[in-house]
Amino acid sequence: MKKLIILSVFLINAIAFGQIHKPVKWSTSVKKISDTDYELIATATIDTGWHLYSQRVPEGGPIPTTFTFEEGNTYTRFGGVAEEKGHTVQDKIFNMKIKYFDTKAVFKQRIKVNGSAKFKVAGFVEFMVCNDTSCLPPTEVELEFDIN
Repeated sequence: MKKLIILSVFLINAIAFGQIHKPVKWSTSVKKISDTDYELIATATIDTGWHLYSQRVPEGGPIPTTFTFEEGNTYTRFGGVAEEKGHTVQDKIFNMKIKYFDTKAVFKQRIKVNGSAKFKVAGFVEFMVCNDTSCLPPTEVELEFDIN
Protein backbone atom coordinates (compact mmCIF):
# COMPACT_ATOMS: atom_id res chain seq x y z
CA MET A 1 0.00 0.00 0.00
CA LYS A 2 2.83 2.37 0.88
CA LYS A 3 4.45 1.79 -2.52
CA LEU A 4 1.16 2.57 -4.25
CA ILE A 5 0.85 5.89 -2.40
CA ILE A 6 4.44 6.86 -3.25
CA LEU A 7 3.89 5.91 -6.91
CA SER A 8 0.68 7.98 -7.00
CA VAL A 9 2.47 11.03 -5.58
CA PHE A 10 5.23 10.72 -8.20
CA LEU A 11 2.68 10.39 -11.03
CA ILE A 12 0.69 13.41 -9.85
CA ASN A 13 3.89 15.50 -9.63
CA ALA A 14 5.02 14.37 -13.08
CA ILE A 15 1.67 15.32 -14.60
CA ALA A 16 1.48 18.65 -12.75
CA PHE A 17 5.02 19.75 -13.58
CA GLY A 18 5.12 18.12 -17.01
CA GLN A 19 2.56 20.54 -18.43
CA ILE A 20 3.96 22.71 -21.20
CA HIS A 21 3.50 26.40 -20.53
CA LYS A 22 2.49 28.44 -23.58
CA PRO A 23 1.81 31.88 -22.11
CA VAL A 24 2.07 33.66 -25.49
CA LYS A 25 -0.32 33.20 -28.43
CA TRP A 26 0.59 34.74 -31.79
CA SER A 27 -1.75 35.97 -34.52
CA THR A 28 -1.03 37.69 -37.83
CA SER A 29 -2.80 40.20 -40.05
CA VAL A 30 -1.98 42.41 -43.03
CA LYS A 31 -2.85 46.07 -43.57
CA LYS A 32 -2.81 47.46 -47.11
CA ILE A 33 -1.12 50.87 -47.15
CA SER A 34 -1.17 51.50 -50.93
CA ASP A 35 -1.33 49.49 -54.15
CA THR A 36 2.21 48.22 -53.52
CA ASP A 37 2.85 48.76 -49.81
CA TYR A 38 1.61 46.52 -47.00
CA GLU A 39 2.20 46.22 -43.29
CA LEU A 40 2.69 42.75 -41.80
CA ILE A 41 1.33 42.74 -38.25
CA ALA A 42 2.25 40.09 -35.66
CA THR A 43 0.31 40.33 -32.40
CA ALA A 44 1.36 38.53 -29.22
CA THR A 45 -1.33 37.94 -26.61
CA ILE A 46 0.43 37.36 -23.29
CA ASP A 47 -1.05 35.55 -20.28
CA THR A 48 -1.39 37.49 -17.03
CA GLY A 49 1.80 37.50 -14.96
CA TRP A 50 4.12 36.84 -17.92
CA HIS A 51 6.12 39.29 -20.00
CA LEU A 52 7.62 39.15 -23.48
CA TYR A 53 10.94 40.88 -24.06
CA SER A 54 11.64 43.56 -26.65
CA GLN A 55 13.69 43.06 -29.82
CA ARG A 56 16.41 45.14 -28.20
CA VAL A 57 17.71 44.02 -24.81
CA PRO A 58 21.08 44.65 -23.13
CA GLU A 59 23.87 42.12 -23.51
CA GLY A 60 23.73 39.48 -20.80
CA GLY A 61 19.94 39.78 -20.61
CA PRO A 62 17.18 37.53 -21.91
CA ILE A 63 16.87 36.33 -25.48
CA PRO A 64 15.36 39.22 -27.49
CA THR A 65 12.26 38.77 -29.64
CA THR A 66 13.54 38.16 -33.18
CA PHE A 67 11.62 37.98 -36.46
CA THR A 68 12.86 36.13 -39.53
CA PHE A 69 11.06 36.32 -42.89
CA GLU A 70 11.53 34.05 -45.90
CA GLU A 71 13.20 35.97 -48.68
CA GLY A 72 11.89 35.82 -52.23
CA ASN A 73 11.22 37.89 -55.31
CA THR A 74 7.52 38.58 -54.57
CA TYR A 75 8.22 41.36 -52.06
CA THR A 76 10.89 43.58 -50.55
CA ARG A 77 11.08 44.42 -46.86
CA PHE A 78 12.00 47.96 -45.91
CA GLY A 79 12.94 49.17 -42.48
CA GLY A 80 13.11 46.93 -39.47
CA VAL A 81 10.32 45.43 -37.43
CA ALA A 82 8.67 48.20 -35.40
CA GLU A 83 7.37 47.55 -31.90
CA GLU A 84 5.17 49.39 -29.43
CA LYS A 85 6.39 51.42 -26.46
CA GLY A 86 6.10 48.65 -23.84
CA HIS A 87 7.48 49.02 -20.31
CA THR A 88 11.09 49.63 -19.32
CA VAL A 89 11.78 48.39 -15.79
CA GLN A 90 14.57 47.21 -13.54
CA ASP A 91 14.18 43.47 -14.13
CA LYS A 92 14.44 41.34 -10.95
CA ILE A 93 15.63 38.21 -12.72
CA PHE A 94 18.36 39.75 -14.92
CA ASN A 95 19.17 42.68 -12.62
CA MET A 96 19.17 45.27 -15.43
CA LYS A 97 16.84 47.73 -17.15
CA ILE A 98 14.88 45.84 -19.80
CA LYS A 99 11.96 46.68 -22.07
CA TYR A 100 9.13 44.15 -22.07
CA PHE A 101 5.45 43.77 -22.93
CA ASP A 102 2.63 42.41 -20.80
CA THR A 103 -0.87 41.32 -21.93
CA LYS A 104 -0.30 42.32 -25.60
CA ALA A 105 2.46 43.33 -28.01
CA VAL A 106 2.14 44.41 -31.65
CA PHE A 107 5.04 44.22 -34.11
CA LYS A 108 4.90 45.66 -37.66
CA GLN A 109 7.04 45.10 -40.76
CA ARG A 110 6.53 47.16 -43.96
CA ILE A 111 6.89 45.49 -47.35
CA LYS A 112 6.58 46.52 -51.00
CA VAL A 113 5.10 43.91 -53.33
CA ASN A 114 6.75 43.22 -56.68
CA GLY A 115 3.64 42.39 -58.72
CA SER A 116 -0.07 41.91 -58.29
CA ALA A 117 -0.44 38.17 -57.58
CA LYS A 118 -1.71 36.93 -54.24
CA PHE A 119 0.92 35.22 -52.09
CA LYS A 120 1.91 34.40 -48.55
CA VAL A 121 4.84 35.72 -46.54
CA ALA A 122 6.21 33.04 -44.24
CA GLY A 123 8.51 33.50 -41.32
CA PHE A 124 8.96 32.81 -37.65
CA VAL A 125 9.44 34.60 -34.37
CA GLU A 126 11.84 33.52 -31.63
CA PHE A 127 11.06 34.86 -28.17
CA MET A 128 11.51 34.36 -24.45
CA VAL A 129 8.99 34.97 -21.68
CA CYS A 130 9.40 35.28 -17.93
CA ASN A 131 7.25 35.85 -14.91
CA ASP A 132 8.46 37.31 -11.59
CA THR A 133 10.23 34.11 -10.55
CA SER A 134 11.26 32.14 -13.64
CA CYS A 135 11.76 32.12 -17.40
CA LEU A 136 10.81 29.64 -20.07
CA PRO A 137 13.34 28.54 -22.68
CA PRO A 138 13.36 30.46 -25.99
CA THR A 139 10.53 29.38 -28.29
CA GLU A 140 10.06 29.60 -32.07
CA VAL A 141 6.62 30.02 -33.65
CA GLU A 142 5.89 29.98 -37.38
CA LEU A 143 4.08 33.00 -38.80
CA GLU A 144 2.18 33.40 -42.08
CA PHE A 145 0.80 36.56 -43.67
CA ASP A 146 -1.70 36.50 -46.58
CA ILE A 147 -1.13 39.24 -49.17
CA ASN A 148 -4.31 39.70 -51.25
